[in-house]
Amino acid sequence: MATGGAGIWDGGHLKRVVLASLIGTTIEWYDFFLYNYAAALVFNRLFFPRFDPAIGTLLAFTTYALGFVARPVGGIVFGHFGDRIGRKRLLMVSLVLMGLSTTLIGFLPTYQQVGIWAPLALVALRLVQGFAVGGEWGGAVLLAAEHADARRRGFWASWPQAGVPAGNLIAVGVLALIAAVQSDAAFADWGWRVPFLLSLVLVAIGWWIRTSVAESPAFEAEAGEAPPKLPALDVLREQPRAMATGAGLRLGENISYYIITAYSVVYLTETQHLSRSSALNATLLGAAIHFVIIPLLGRLSDRVGRRPVYAFGGLGLAVFSFAFLPMLASGEMAVIVVAITVALILHGAMYGPQAAFITELFPTRYRYSGVSIAYQLTSILAGSLAPIVAIWLYQQTRSTLAVSAYVGLACAISGVTALLASETKGVELSQIR
Repeated sequence: MATGGAGIWDGGHLKRVVLASLIGTTIEWYDFFLYNYAAALVFNRLFFPRFDPAIGTLLAFTTYALGFVARPVGGIVFGHFGDRIGRKRLLMVSLVLMGLSTTLIGFLPTYQQVGIWAPLALVALRLVQGFAVGGEWGGAVLLAAEHADARRRGFWASWPQAGVPAGNLIAVGVLALIAAVQSDAAFADWGWRVPFLLSLVLVAIGWWIRTSVAESPAFEAEAGEAPPKLPALDVLREQPRAMATGAGLRLGENISYYIITAYSVVYLTETQHLSRSSALNATLLGAAIHFVIIPLLGRLSDRVGRRPVYAFGGLGLAVFSFAFLPMLASGEMAVIVVAITVALILHGAMYGPQAAFITELFPTRYRYSGVSIAYQLTSILAGSLAPIVAIWLYQQTRSTLAVSAYVGLACAISGVTALLASETKGVELSQIR
């Protein structure tokens, strides 16, 4: 495998593979995050106007959470066919599904126009988004990881991970630009639709780039063997420890990310009464640094190991979570930017090595199913509920301490899981059984 990876690199194909994974993942997460921010900023008033603002926000984030519920289903379905017919084809399908569902959200009528059909249509399209992104992550990560050589897998597999802050960066940037040039009334009336409609253009670009890459060499090396009939059942039966490790690694990383990015916008605008533009700009700066730091920390995991880098991020964020929200509450823009940036750097120490770490837990024959289920199933109890739990905790206690404890405990679990896991740095994928 290492030799094959090096040969691919010498021919320049690995660069194209990584670029295709990065751009495709960026587009899909742009679509997914766009919904998150719209839920925080306008969906409560456009689709749930009969409720007071706090309840409307909770309902908007409940539709947001439904996207996470669909993600494991997408992971299982895409993993099943990805393990049987290949990674690349399924990535093309996920890209189209995500782009079309996001574009259609931009055309949705509001509650005032069609009543209950508006939130019902929103929920349906959010479910399609979740289904698509559930299949995207595993395929994009494996396409990069299975092309790369063992010595640099942490670095190359981290680039699809960087697509998450890249998508976040573009989503926040577009929204911030529109918010800066429009009044709140114009933004709520039609301005919020523009970023959703842009998705169609981005999907066309992603499709063009992904058609130029080859199938995973690790998958093709096993093409002569009979594919598993039910890879999801096989991996759950044969690899329970790997599944538990993947879930533990994922828990704190996923909860913390959506507190840092999604809940913080709600907290800054609804509780601290910061302007929408200021809240988005603070997130924008943090996302830019997050994008840069993820590959660097993935590369560091190739040098010193997955476990120490991941544990540093998890345990460091467990401690910093108790400073994060009080720093946001300061009301000072510089302090808010520092809080979001430091939190995302610590998160990057988990997210950078994560793709390689989880990939190296499973054998090729059902690796797509294994990584997708471990990654996406956890998101139901983690990222999907994180903003909702945080909003509820703050409403009940009127204090950030409970929210900090919630994030801190989750991150501590991920940090300890990394320390208890076996080191996988440098392992040959063909040797994993």
